[in-house]
Amino acid sequence: MIFVLNKTNTIANQFLVELRDAVTQLDRARFRRNQEKLGEILAYELSKTLKYELKEVHTPLGTTNVNVPACQPVLGTILRAGLPFHQGFMNYFDQSASAFVTAYRKVKRNSAFFIQVDHISTPNLDDQVFILCDTMLATGQSVVAVCKELMAQYEIKELHIAAVIASTEGVAHVRANLPKAKLWLCAIDDEMTSKAYIVPGLGDAGDLAFGEKV
Repeated sequence: MIFVLNKTNTIANQFLVELRDAVTQLDRARFRRNQEKLGEILAYELSKTLKYELKEVHTPLGTTNVNVPACQPVLGTILRAGLPFHQGFMNYFDQSASAFVTAYRKVKRNSAFFIQVDHISTPNLDDQVFILCDTMLATGQSVVAVCKELMAQYEIKELHIAAVIASTEGVAHVRANLPKAKLWLCAIDDEMTSKAYIVPGLGDAGDLAFGEKV
């Protein structure tokens, strides 16, 4: 299952335009906040697929019954680029626990690379709904590596992967390696550069949000 937000005309497209625009994105605070907004919107859309239960609520004037989520999903992100997007999900799933992973591309002498997963800090994911939030889904290798590492340790009940922008290649890689995962995307772009940057994409999300790396 793949949900693509910009296939429908909504205000979310304005936030996506501002993220992509080479001038507007230079405002770091706005860049981070637009990621948060898109995370909030995807969290809302994803919440429609969760299981619900009836809860009785006592107001000052009486009682009523409301359907609320039966459990809070566990949220996760890959440091550092995904932090603002992850924050958007936390704003809505505000009782959720979170997992944090450090992973990076390790380049070989022939310029090929593989994903090195260095550290995982996570609550127990056994029998949990898990949402991995990562701003850019380029090759898909980081997401697949992190999810497989977590799935080797835990029996995850339901896996969701959320990204602001994905490449068609990254989507194909995730679907081939994580066939049961549900994808929640704001947009899909068709091309990537030789260094695996999405085109047109938006540039380096981590640098734009937090400053250039040394």
